[in-house]
Amino acid sequence: MSEVLFITGSTGIAAATAEMWRQTDPVFVMSKEMADVRDEVAVRRAVQACLEAHGRIDAVFNVAGISARAFGDGPLHECSDAGWDEAMDVNAKGTFHVCREVLQVWVEQKQTGVILNMGSVLARRPEAGGFGTVAYAASKGAIEAMSLAAAAYYAAAGIRINVIAPGLVRTPMSERAQANPEILRFIEHKQPITHGMLSADDVARMAVFLLRKNSSPVTGQVITVDGGWSVV
Repeated sequence: MSEVLFITGSTGIAAATAEMWRQTDPVFVMSKEMADVRDEVAVRRAVQACLEAHGRIDAVFNVAGISARAFGDGPLHECSDAGWDEAMDVNAKGTFHVCREVLQVWVEQKQTGVILNMGSVLARRPEAGGFGTVAYAASKGAIEAMSLAAAAYYAAAGIRINVIAPGLVRTPMSERAQANPEILRFIEHKQPITHGMLSADDVARMAVFLLRKNSSPVTGQVITVDGGWSVV
């Protein structure tokens, strides 16, 4: 039987993962144009649309998110309320909305499944130079805590929940960093395995593995894919 993937986001890591998955199985992409993850009603409609199109959801990958720097995220003494709220609303609350909606379906139908949420290396391995965005890091830390608590609760039902925490990846969200020669030089040292920024495919390959049924019994884990960031 095919495994249906529900994924939020349509660029970068989300696009790379969807492309790999659809080589063998169906994918339902909840893009920003379709629904805002901050809107619980819109999320519910998207989940129902996936169920109507494919009859089931086997795996969920929450990728949709923002940096919030444009809203005033930065070092703690400079971070604005808008920057904090935007990061928390899109990243943490958006992930919560999707997880809650799908888990309600799985619990009601007594179905197993797997959820993979998008974290960041910055939640546990902060870096001051050029990456001092406290609201973004906090929102990813919230995702980690929520995911691990949920993994413990739903493990007995055969539902697995993990977090993937990338280093700096070459995606539309990292365009500011890609245009900064100083950051590029730093990343070449900080992520020596990839000699700089990771590609979206680097992260997508691990995501696809964790989302597949045959990755069992992995649950309640934060899997770092960072090209060496954490150890350098």
